[in-house]
Amino acid sequence: MSLTLGIFDSGFGGLTVLRAMLPLFPGTRCLYLGDTARLPYGSKSRETIARYAVSATQFLENQGADYLVIACNTASALALDEIRAAANVPVLGVIETGAAAAAEVSVTKSAIVLATSATIASHAYVAACAELGVHAQEKACPLLVPLVEEGWAEHSVADQVVRIYLDEALAAAKAASTQPDTLLLGCTHYPLLRPMFERHVPQGMRIVDSADVTAARAAEILATKIPDSIAPATCEFFVTDSVARFAHLGHRFLGRPVNQVTHVDLGD
Repeated sequence: MSLTLGIFDSGFGGLTVLRAMLPLFPGTRCLYLGDTARLPYGSKSRETIARYAVSATQFLENQGADYLVIACNTASALALDEIRAAANVPVLGVIETGAAAAAEVSVTKSAIVLATSATIASHAYVAACAELGVHAQEKACPLLVPLVEEGWAEHSVADQVVRIYLDEALAAAKAASTQPDTLLLGCTHYPLLRPMFERHVPQGMRIVDSADVTAARAAEILATKIPDSIAPATCEFFVTDSVARFAHLGHRFLGRPVNQVTHVDLGD
């Protein structure tokens, strides 16, 4: 039995989802597409994001993907319905899995969601959490993605910025008379900053990493299709912009060398 997974993101962050998936999918062919020529998606209209995301996922299907993971919060927030309507294979998004995990671990049914400005502006996490009976307090953290991509994920500056954002989010929750016991990391760049979040969250607060829970959910759904193999998963990477830059930055996110990178043109 063979299984081919397609993982899509507008850039590099989705590699943290792939990183979490690799140990769970032995003997599996993994195809990762980073639409690096057209990022950031957050500055585009909903219609444009949907068009980009659909073309990207169709490319992965054409490469043989049996299952698609949308490892992009912006595309999951704004285009998941359009992707599913256009796809011929099952599709999983990071927002639904993150919200479900927060609902599962939260006792107070109140969570803080940290994400990019575009994801927060969509209120997708608020809606997804509300459907599961969880109140989500949102906080945009626009400085974290550039800090991670600059290679400062372990720098004291990043640690200070994480602490400030978290303190502001906790203060807002207190002002709203809510009692969040769960922190949902709503950006696939943020797993690289997890040690800092762990240092600064209040004692007892649970951290939900959308990369880890998305990988776990995909493995649960596909349990009967994962090959019975001792061979590691294989990876193929496709990007719409610089191959060299993706290989260089991608190493930080994947935690291993990024090889077999192919440039592709998805059109306008």
